[in-house]
Amino acid sequence: ITPYVITVNKFNEGSARKFNLDMEKANQTGQPFIPIVIDSYGGEVYSLLKMIDVIKASKVPVATICLGKAMSCGAVLLSCGSPGMRYAAPYATVMIHDAASYAAGKCEEIKAEAKEVERLNKMIFRIMAENAGKPADYFSKIVHEKGHADWYLEPEEVKEHGLVDFV
Repeated sequence: ITPYVITVNKFNEGSARKFNLDMEKANQTGQPFIPIVIDSYGGEVYSLLKMIDVIKASKVPVATICLGKAMSCGAVLLSCGSPGMRYAAPYATVMIHDAASYAAGKCEEIKAEAKEVERLNKMIFRIMAENAGKPADYFSKIVHEKGHADWYLEPEEVKEHGLVDFV
């Protein structure tokens, strides 16, 4: 069987919809696992969360593989592979950071948006921590210690923090 391989480059409504369809097809092939290759600068958190739900609903184990880069949403998705099936290529780059907002509007709308971004931020850091076998605030504490700047990691560091199993 030639495995059905899913590639993720973007995180938006269209890519999340395509991901869902690809996962449905892959689940019906009879292959022993579904490889998901991630090479992405990131994107929209809600689209990421849909993809995570689709992975969690998969009857077939999922292997996540970072080739090139897994930044922002890509880093979170990378951590969502089945235990023992998460990989980073030797020259891959992973980047973790706080969720972003581009809020505009009236004061109360911006406050509501800020509250929602804070909720999403806690959620994505908690998801990564759970997948890495770490305390819920593990990644949020590190990002805070780094002054909330983008945090770039080499493959061995990604493995040390528990986000992948193999380099």
